[in-house]
Amino acid sequence: MSSSSALGIQPLSPLDGRYRAAVAELGDYLSEAGLNRARVEVEVEWLIALTDRSLFGTSPLGETEKDRLRVLYLDFGQDEIQWLAEREAVTRHDVKAVEYLVRDRLAQLGLEAIAELTHFACTSEDINSAAYALTVKRAVEDVWLPKLRTVIAALRALAIQHRDAAMLSRTHGQPATPTTMGKELAVFAWRLERVAAQVEASDFLAKFSGATGTWSAHLAAEPDVAWPIVSEEFIESLGLGFNPLTTQIESHDWQVELYDRIRHAGGILHNLATDVWTYISIGYFTQIPVAGATGSSTMPHKINPIRFENAEANLEISGGLLSTLAQTLVTSRLQRDLTDSTTQRNIGVALGHSLLALDNLERGLREISLAEDVLLADLDGNWEVLGEAIQTAVRAEVVEGRSQITDPYALLKELTRGRRVGASDLAEFIRGLDIGDEAKDRLLALTPATYTGIASELVDVLDEARHDGHDED
Repeated sequence: MSSSSALGIQPLSPLDGRYRAAVAELGDYLSEAGLNRARVEVEVEWLIALTDRSLFGTSPLGETEKDRLRVLYLDFGQDEIQWLAEREAVTRHDVKAVEYLVRDRLAQLGLEAIAELTHFACTSEDINSAAYALTVKRAVEDVWLPKLRTVIAALRALAIQHRDAAMLSRTHGQPATPTTMGKELAVFAWRLERVAAQVEASDFLAKFSGATGTWSAHLAAEPDVAWPIVSEEFIESLGLGFNPLTTQIESHDWQVELYDRIRHAGGILHNLATDVWTYISIGYFTQIPVAGATGSSTMPHKINPIRFENAEANLEISGGLLSTLAQTLVTSRLQRDLTDSTTQRNIGVALGHSLLALDNLERGLREISLAEDVLLADLDGNWEVLGEAIQTAVRAEVVEGRSQITDPYALLKELTRGRRVGASDLAEFIRGLDIGDEAKDRLLALTPATYTGIASELVDVLDEARHDGHDED
């Protein structure tokens, strides 16, 4: 099809089309323009760092000159984007185009005397490693993590609200020892808080050591400067960690670690999405109708759990991309190959699908209501789950010498396995047991709705984790 299609130029990715509003904040960092702005920032700050040290006979720039130079990246916008696009069409090299942009602006500022310090002793990967570290760090800390935190906060709120809402567990899909809905949601919040803390503690590393990581060009220009120290101080001034031992590229191990952690969070979120979807399907949660929204195109009664289905699918896409990023970026042939270059251009896509999933989960969790009557009815229809409590109590009675029963487990297995047992059946069975009266009374007082152990109290672990610094809202 020709480029003159009646449709015009359309986005291939739904992140840049249908879902743009949900992920637009990431574009400020992980787009081509965002990367170029960060490259300009690194070039400008390196120039300032060199002149601050009065290297090669230069004098430190005045604060006004520095401010005017920093405007180049602080006010980076459409004019610079267009300028770089036109220059890259000639240079066929994106980082070289950035260098030329900085040189051009130096001329406009009357700073031609230091123009040759632009990109001084740098290989493209010095600029790129710092620029990628800056953009990924800011995207994760300013956009992705806060959105994850909103989901955790929503889960915590639901966990506290429903901490006492007894429900039937379904281990292996079968009726099992009751729990509470609050405790089960708290499990997800706890898991996510651990991974969020790991992401928050991530390294964001850059190198700044020349063509093969040896500072050879630096020393050729000025052998009496402690270049590794200069580079380390410069990278740390950007708020990044410094990697002193590299090839031409920074080895990307920090990225592998980060993307694996985000993928891990995505796996937990996927588990959350499928569990809530299942709770909706069995009637534990009802969905709050949204005015004007269509549930099914043909069945007016339906409200489809689309938020959780959308999240599930986008987490799978994100997880696949993050896995590919981690697998590809960990390797570079000899001192350099370019497989990482095109791979890293998909960082925003991977995080975008994850962010979209988080947005859907946040909204989905706000649009569900617990049907406690359904939970209680389910519990009342499954008295056989008290078999565990009875056989365990009988075992204790045997050990304490108050019972002669020889195999409590087998006794309860015969009564309950594969059978529906009602309240009266269990009560009659308990009264006939060879156990002490206190144990009998304790068992007779139990119902499926009260057999939840300390499930409600376990929700408090979330607050303990927050106070321990795992979560700071």
